[in-house]
Amino acid sequence: MKEKVNELKKEALEKIEKVTNLKEINELKVEYLGKKGLVSELSTYLKDLDLNEKREFGMILNNLKTDLNNAIDSKIEYFEEQELNQKLANEEIDITLPSTKILVGSPNILEKVVEDVEEVFMAMGYDVVDGPEVEEDHFNFELLNIPKGHPARDAQDTFYLKGDEILLRSQTSPVQARTMLAAGGDKPIRMICPGKTYRRDADDATHSHQFMQIEGLLVDKKVSLADLKGTFEVVAKQLFGESCETRLRPSYYQFTEPSVEMDISCFACKGKGCNICKHTGWITVSGAGIVHPNVLRNCGYDPEVWTGFAFGFGADRIAMLKYGINDIRTFYQTDLREVDNFDRLEAEN
Repeated sequence: MKEKVNELKKEALEKIEKVTNLKEINELKVEYLGKKGLVSELSTYLKDLDLNEKREFGMILNNLKTDLNNAIDSKIEYFEEQELNQKLANEEIDITLPSTKILVGSPNILEKVVEDVEEVFMAMGYDVVDGPEVEEDHFNFELLNIPKGHPARDAQDTFYLKGDEILLRSQTSPVQARTMLAAGGDKPIRMICPGKTYRRDADDATHSHQFMQIEGLLVDKKVSLADLKGTFEVVAKQLFGESCETRLRPSYYQFTEPSVEMDISCFACKGKGCNICKHTGWITVSGAGIVHPNVLRNCGYDPEVWTGFAFGFGADRIAMLKYGINDIRTFYQTDLREVDNFDRLEAEN
């Protein structure tokens, strides 16, 4: 049996050495190592051998297969390398031909605005925090001085998921409440929370059922509207330029008292009046105010000791104003013809 194996091995190696192309070597592989090949035929002798002989002959057959496989693979590698070299020698690439232009996207302008705002506030010592988008009514409304039955709940047009207890957050203010509760009522807080919010708005050029909101909170001792005004001025000048002016106007929100709306001078007409500012010279960008004592109390802070201010604005609106975008839906499209403009808009600003 060993003689047959040695003869077969010698014969196969001689043939492998003489092949001249890939077709021939692949045919040899089938002839010797295929399912019905000559090596497989030798396996039929195993049934006539005793256990020790089977073990010894099996090892011989395995060694034969390994040797033939190595020899064949070496030849295949040789011929493939030859074929590749021949192609490289015969084929030429004309590098002067125009390339195929592939449309690619650009970083989203909305994301860029959020990052810009984060950098401004982090430079002032604020933390950037996050919270759940699927929220409890307790955090979204009750802790923020909006009890059950309050008409403001209807005005929010909230997406309820499970009864009236679980919902898609209609604002990022719940993160403020969670942050105050986690602080234990005895530590100052400086935080902002950028994130998605959801309301039952009909989608059009200026409204969306999903939008990006950035809310902030500062809690400390002896905080006043002057601190809010100073903070707002820093942010406005960073986003819209040093010539940007700011003002506060009285307003009303359930979770702040007193409440204000924050305006910036119109960057398009410089206060003269245009369509962007509705001929007032001012653009409203944020709602804010001094944190309501009930909110502080609900979240574990003594309003006789601690005060603070809170603010919130839509990142979408800031981006639309800053980059002259007329349709909020542009931020959420995947049309590369649209998002390809983001690089240009950023360069122009």
